[in-house]
Amino acid sequence: MNSAGPSGIFQPLDGDDPRAIAGYRLTAKLGSGGMGKVYLSHTPGGRPVAIKVIRPEFSEDAEFRRRFTQEVHAAQRVQGLFTAPVIDSDTDGAIPWLATAYVPGPSLAAAVAEHGQLPVSTVLLLVAGVAEALQVIHRAGIVHRDLKPSNVLLAADGPRVIDFGIARAADAPSLTGSGVTVGTPTFMAPEQAAGTSITPAADVFALGQVAAYAATGTPAFGGGTAHGVLYRIVHEEPDLSRIPDRLRELVSRCLTKDVAGRPSVSEVIALCAAASGQTQLRRPEDWLPTAVAADLTTRVAAPAPRPTPPPEAPEAGVATHPAQPPAPPAAPVPTALDHPRTPPPGFGAAASAPSAGTSAPPPPKKKRRRSAVALVLAGALAVAGAGGGAVYVVMKSDGRTKTGQSADHKPKAATGTPTPTGTGSDTPQPPQEDPQPVDTEGIELPHGYYLSFADDPVTPKNTHAEEADAALDGNDNSDGGIHAPDEKLVLLKPDQQGTLDTCRSETRFTPRVDISLLTEGSQMCVTTSSGTIALITFQGKSADSDPSSYVTLDVRVWRDAVAPQQGS
Repeated sequence: MNSAGPSGIFQPLDGDDPRAIAGYRLTAKLGSGGMGKVYLSHTPGGRPVAIKVIRPEFSEDAEFRRRFTQEVHAAQRVQGLFTAPVIDSDTDGAIPWLATAYVPGPSLAAAVAEHGQLPVSTVLLLVAGVAEALQVIHRAGIVHRDLKPSNVLLAADGPRVIDFGIARAADAPSLTGSGVTVGTPTFMAPEQAAGTSITPAADVFALGQVAAYAATGTPAFGGGTAHGVLYRIVHEEPDLSRIPDRLRELVSRCLTKDVAGRPSVSEVIALCAAASGQTQLRRPEDWLPTAVAADLTTRVAAPAPRPTPPPEAPEAGVATHPAQPPAPPAAPVPTALDHPRTPPPGFGAAASAPSAGTSAPPPPKKKRRRSAVALVLAGALAVAGAGGGAVYVVMKSDGRTKTGQSADHKPKAATGTPTPTGTGSDTPQPPQEDPQPVDTEGIELPHGYYLSFADDPVTPKNTHAEEADAALDGNDNSDGGIHAPDEKLVLLKPDQQGTLDTCRSETRFTPRVDISLLTEGSQMCVTTSSGTIALITFQGKSADSDPSSYVTLDVRVWRDAVAPQQGS
């Protein structure tokens, strides 16, 4: 979502804008974008926050809501010095929204449009700060997917990256349709423009584009039609003729089309330090040019909230409007958020609690149909949708398929009390009695072989991927990754115990975990659409000198651990 430019930072609310959202009184509109509108509000303690309200066409899509919930919960775990943290949200209400810290600074896009290219010293500090933000974001299992100048805000103490991970929710197949990709063409990576695998390296490519834009005032692959820009990103080299010498190596390495050839975010920071002639960067208070720094003062003076408390609503979370004179019949009717918000795990602040004496159950969610989960080791690519943003681009279909379910792996009736049909629960509910685990240790899973969690013991099979629950594929496990097409894969933290309860409660779902992130004893949870939960313990990989390429895994399986998804 784009923030407003300097000439209209705090825009007045229109007739169809809500006046309050779940207790947050809205005082101005900050901007709008492809996914919704952004408003200014304040916490009860007076801190300004940005409230992002999702567009109705997105909120009406069940798959978008599922992805949006996952990404918001993941984003709430991102606590970095150069990110704008998510502090509150409601992903289940009539209109989903989230609240982030308000950053009193212009976006990089607005600053360059208003004042032109930035000095090299500023660009180096900018890129290093954004890279540090990406470190934290990637560590949380998130790929930004829409890193661009309008998603980088310039604050007095450094840049802030916003909207990380949220774009993936807009890539729901029911929204994008066949052959449509959501994203911002000018700042896409080649693999994203082609509609193929998305990894953290895509953010590094976008960072190179951001650096080129900040240093020259123009995109690295030029302007023009979306199709023309995307073609150049995929097939041609960027124009680096205007890049200052001190930035050339940094930008050119980030813009390498080969995913494996791009630097890591740690290497990006080191390149920034080397280009600045320092072993470690130091950010001075006046890191921004004088003209850009002057813009900060206008954004600090955010409209204050009204001294009167918001009017009482019949339900907590209702969007309300102040009393207005009777409007003519043709006037638009404001959208009401008529459902109490559900605070995310770990958020118990008073602002998140429903008002005393008010209670209303959330509306039921639609059951989703998902394919079986597969475990894949792929060369350096993970199957994931192209990231989303403000621009819709018609693309050639990427031809992705998802793993199906085999005839010998049909969902079994869950033990204990079954979940009633039509409850609307989007997350499978566990049975009352825990199933007994089935362990298989020392599985050496080579490329081209697959696992089925229905087998006892679980053994590699040379069969078709669509007949398996788990698979290992690719050419080289050194750059590969564990992949779950159903996006029900979670890499547990080192201090977490690999138990059934842990796997049931975790929602940090990701489509892929890089092998480079795994060490002996690393554990991952996989949940299949048939109700099986598997705990996979990574024990190592084949040596480079070994003619065979495989990984060694221990697998613990709980069958009928959760209710199967509808339609599985």
